[in-house]
Amino acid sequence: MPVIAMDLGGTKLATAVLEADGELLYRESVPLGRRHGAEVAALLLERCEAMRSRLRADGRVAASAVGVTVPGIYHANRGTVWAPNIPGWDDYPLRDELHRAVGEGTAVVIDSDRAAYILGETWRGAARGARHAIFMAVGTGIGAGILVDGQVLRGHGDIAGAIGWLALDRPFREPYAHWGCFEHHASGPGLARMAREQLDRDPRYTGTLRHVAPAELTAEHLFAADALGDHLARAVLDDAVCYWGMAAANLVSLFNPEVIVFGGGVFGPAARFLDRIQAEATRWAQPIAARRTRFVVSTLGGDAGLYGAARLALLALPGEPVASLAAPPLTAPARPT
Repeated sequence: MPVIAMDLGGTKLATAVLEADGELLYRESVPLGRRHGAEVAALLLERCEAMRSRLRADGRVAASAVGVTVPGIYHANRGTVWAPNIPGWDDYPLRDELHRAVGEGTAVVIDSDRAAYILGETWRGAARGARHAIFMAVGTGIGAGILVDGQVLRGHGDIAGAIGWLALDRPFREPYAHWGCFEHHASGPGLARMAREQLDRDPRYTGTLRHVAPAELTAEHLFAADALGDHLARAVLDDAVCYWGMAAANLVSLFNPEVIVFGGGVFGPAARFLDRIQAEATRWAQPIAARRTRFVVSTLGGDAGLYGAARLALLALPGEPVASLAAPPLTAPARPT
């Protein structure tokens, strides 16, 4: 029985139809453009109906549920969404709007993108079958989807996993109040920010990054310069490896996961540092827990949110094992290193 999965980001909406076994039937991606508030909700409803129409046109069974991921906080008790990158979504009543649009016969499930990432990876990705797993998403921001005993950890107020605010440095700096210490140093924009600070401190540097306008400098420039042996880019990324490793160590010691999955736009190119990140984490983490934790890179990549949204939808159907959100492994999990 098919379900509709919708992965809403800060700049685009990805929509897909998947079967219960994970087979992807249709998918599309559309930019949000300048939409905000009710316009974004209208786009969700429009693309959802387009997928339902496509199923009907192909003579397939109607979608039985819709799963939606949002780039922020979903308040399950109210059915509202806070999404900082979507103007007008400070407490937006998305659940009620979707329910009215799809009708009573179709289940609607909404959750945060970080919850969806870990559900996708434990269902069809790098952490398949794990019941204690963490997805560390490093991109424009930093967040974590945390699975404990097969359940997504949401916390009081549905804010659990906001690891961009991990305190990994001192003294406190004013920018930490806006997006957190970890995110300030080691997100995609954070890498560019650290590079600009290095450029200001080293006027004698004449390498690759000096030829990029500071306002246009991105993490992609750093990874490209590092591949060419640029010492300033290497220093910034070496520092980031330390931050990623320290953060992972804290997660290992707090949650004792089977596996930590690294994903988001930065992993990607930062995947080549995975062994170094694990070595750094092992220095800091509880030693027994560290030895038993696998460090892996997402195998679903940009589709992790879609698969997670589909998993949310499937778990809303009658007869699904809602007590456990992780799928059983098809093969034995890899032995911890």
